Amino acid sequence: MVAPVDMRRGIDGLSVLVERALQRSPCSGSAFVFCNRTGNRIKVLLWDGTGVWLCRRRLHQGRFVWGRSDTGGMELTSSQWERLIAGVDWHRLGLQSCVRKYS
Repeated sequence: MVAPVDMRRGIDGLSVLVERALQRSPCSGSAFVFCNRTGNRIKVLLWDGTGVWLCRRRLHQGRFVWGRSDTGGMELTSSQWERLIAGVDWHRLGLQSCVRKYS
């Protein structure tokens, strides 16, 4: 999701967002990443074939560089993902052209 999400949501609440806002199945095998309004926390929802993982990460300094999209979501390459979770601005590294937006 590109829009900020209330970090109090758990697996069920985030799964509903995936289904309604992105019109995707949370059990599709994709990782769905959600960010809070201040940009210093993310949650990752991932189905591994047996169950659902919900992971979270908080930066003590700086913020996650979050993309902008009018379509509700986007897909990232593995390089973009690595830079996102490290808090690196991947837009400045010339990787933005690899982003595929979807609705």
